[in-house]
Amino acid sequence: MINLFVLQNGRLSQEQVEDRNELLQYSNPIWIDVVDPEEEELIWIKEAFGVLLPELDDLGDLEASARYFEADDGHLHIRTDFLLDEEETSRNVRVAFVLTKQVLFSIHDEDLPVFRLVRLRARLRPGSVSNAKDVLLDLYSTDAEYSADALEEVYENLERAGKRVLSDDINDADAAEVLETIATEEDTNGRIRRNVMDTRRALSFLMRSKLLSDEQQEEARQILRDIDSLENHTAFLFDKINFLMDATVGFINLNQSKIIKIFSVVSVALMPPTLLASIWGMNYRFMPELDLSWGYPMAIGVMIVSAIIPLWYFHHKGWMK
Repeated sequence: MINLFVLQNGRLSQEQVEDRNELLQYSNPIWIDVVDPEEEELIWIKEAFGVLLPELDDLGDLEASARYFEADDGHLHIRTDFLLDEEETSRNVRVAFVLTKQVLFSIHDEDLPVFRLVRLRARLRPGSVSNAKDVLLDLYSTDAEYSADALEEVYENLERAGKRVLSDDINDADAAEVLETIATEEDTNGRIRRNVMDTRRALSFLMRSKLLSDEQQEEARQILRDIDSLENHTAFLFDKINFLMDATVGFINLNQSKIIKIFSVVSVALMPPTLLASIWGMNYRFMPELDLSWGYPMAIGVMIVSAIIPLWYFHHKGWMK
């Protein structure tokens, strides 16, 4: 799918291109967004604008050091990860940008919330973008905002998990759910940190390329300052995650210790009657429980009393609470 954007009265106007002729009739687009394209759609773009876009299968093959470069034709090629935070899971989606003097080309395999938000804002706010580089900077700025929103959601989920961990009646099943939540949020936090780090590198490359105006350079520096605050917040969340993980594992160990304590109390309480039963069982020459009528009741009573005394002692010491 090819989405073509042109400036009309200071706003981005979106046109969806269905065939090659529709693509050729627009002479001055500033942004062409290609989502999960067919092979023939890439050929249309090459014929219309002379730009060879990479295929989706090749987006993840480049080394990190080769993801930002200027080609021989003067076009800037940038590979950037954008966060896709969903209810069940989150992941980073690779986007390839090709920036020419007049047009920004972007290609990715699925539509992203950041791109939808940029399109919406550009339609509602006249004058927010004036050229292709403004669109690219707006995408990175919106990506930083989207990452900040995702971090807030991570913090809220961790706060709810922390309340469950610190409750008095947490059991092993609750602890298992908390561990699952912590692991999920840790993965999301890590992806956010990687995403903003990748955005930082892309912005640094743009600033070094000396293609940005003074106003755009200042906007890029502001985005970098926002990214600095996000990185500090992700570090704080990593510390919080480690604390909650240690606390949850600690409560699981306490619950297991309580079970072991019950077995220990029962074992100690049964040691005296077991010892008495062993002694009487080895006394073959004189066994009063066989010769006397009160033998068996006396033996059973002594063993019961010998089991009660340790239990009473443990209860008196508070070891059974």
